[in-house]
Amino acid sequence: MKKSIKLIALFVAFQFTAFSTFAQDKAQQIEQLLNKYNEYGQFNGSALVAENGKVIFKKGFGSANMEWNIPNQPDTKFRLGSISKQFTALLIVKLAEEGKIKLDVPITSYLPDYPKENGDKITIHHLLTHTSGIPNYTNAPNFLKEKARNPYTPEAFVKTFSSLPLDFAPGEKFNYSNSGYFLLGYIIEKITGKSYEQNLQQTIFTPLKMVNTGYDHSEVIIKNRAAGYEKEGKKIVNAPYLDMSIPYAAGSLYSTVEDLYLWDQALYTNKLLSEKSMDSLFKPYIKAWNGFYGYGWSTYEVPNGNDKLTVVEHGGGINGFNTIISRIPKDKNLVVLLNNTGGTVLGEMNTAIRAILYNQPFNQPKKSLALDLLDIYNEKGATAGTEAYKKLKNDPTYAIKEGDMNRVGYQLLQTGKKKEAIEVFKINVEAFPKSGNVYDSLGEAYLADGDKKLAMVNYKKSVELDPTNEGGKKVLEELSKK
Repeated sequence: MKKSIKLIALFVAFQFTAFSTFAQDKAQQIEQLLNKYNEYGQFNGSALVAENGKVIFKKGFGSANMEWNIPNQPDTKFRLGSISKQFTALLIVKLAEEGKIKLDVPITSYLPDYPKENGDKITIHHLLTHTSGIPNYTNAPNFLKEKARNPYTPEAFVKTFSSLPLDFAPGEKFNYSNSGYFLLGYIIEKITGKSYEQNLQQTIFTPLKMVNTGYDHSEVIIKNRAAGYEKEGKKIVNAPYLDMSIPYAAGSLYSTVEDLYLWDQALYTNKLLSEKSMDSLFKPYIKAWNGFYGYGWSTYEVPNGNDKLTVVEHGGGINGFNTIISRIPKDKNLVVLLNNTGGTVLGEMNTAIRAILYNQPFNQPKKSLALDLLDIYNEKGATAGTEAYKKLKNDPTYAIKEGDMNRVGYQLLQTGKKKEAIEVFKINVEAFPKSGNVYDSLGEAYLADGDKKLAMVNYKKSVELDPTNEGGKKVLEELSKK
């Protein structure tokens, strides 16, 4: 009897050691991967990875504050951008569970001053699933110049978009809209009589002991808060100022990778919501991107051997920050990446980390060709930039990354270098011929350069590839009138 107990104990110890070694090996691979992305100027932030609900890796990379050389750590606080939407969604579903709100009634039931022509057709469910048809306020022309720096009350800001014509009939299709989530925050305040921030604190952050998470205010001293930066080619600059009343319930929260792990773990329990209500957050309500959208979360499937894995995730982007939280509920696996140097390839990093967790092959990091090209286009002009591209495109250490190339094109466009921007967008079209977004950008550059004919050609191609491109449709409509 004693001998068999001893054998069982040895077997358990062996299994535990094997698991620890395995987890250690994966952690090592993740660290090497992220070190490389950091070295190539594509990741400057904090990361946390959990497997089977247990943290196997957490670390900071690069600087939280570049002026003072303060390193990023697992407890560094980052602005989350649109990851905030999942918290807003939970507050709404909680109110529904308590019988204080119905998800299928018009929003005018809770906002009697909202213009009835649109408000009577739009439900809370439409807002949660980005199917309301309300134009996305961050897509408005000159949004950054005219509105982003100014403080607004929720009531005053809602008036800036509430009377605009809808992009489509509510419920007809998915079109990502920050306006819908801004409205949800305002509805939460109207129903509860408390601020959106107080609701978050009382309903989520305090119960989960998320002491390093909150609503960001520029003027408040917040310990361990990362500064936000943007890349201009290889040069890094301070991110432009954004008044945090503007992103509001669509994107104004800050957090740490460690607190987002606490949040992830709570989503497997009924601490915050009943099982039925919790499930409602992740249902595939509407086709979106490469999968579906729930309430504040997107879901999609990825192959895993002969099987498939359901991934539940959301990204965020806000001046100076780029974020992602990616969960695989079946195995309680989690990847959190928070970056403070503006837009970067977090999706690519997340895919590689997931491959490591499932012992699958993955692509090694490559330098981003866009970062090198910006400097050449900027300093030497369109011809020199395109010549450099032809030489470098076959270099195996470089990759053409769609998002980076797009950002570089816009940086050139915003500084008046229209011909250079056109060349960069043409490279993106050549590399990603099935992406509606690259044609949209090229169309915009041609339009800025006064070539309406080529602008129309590219906008048409963009809308053909991406029928959800309402902005492109509007531009085509305007151009057709002229």
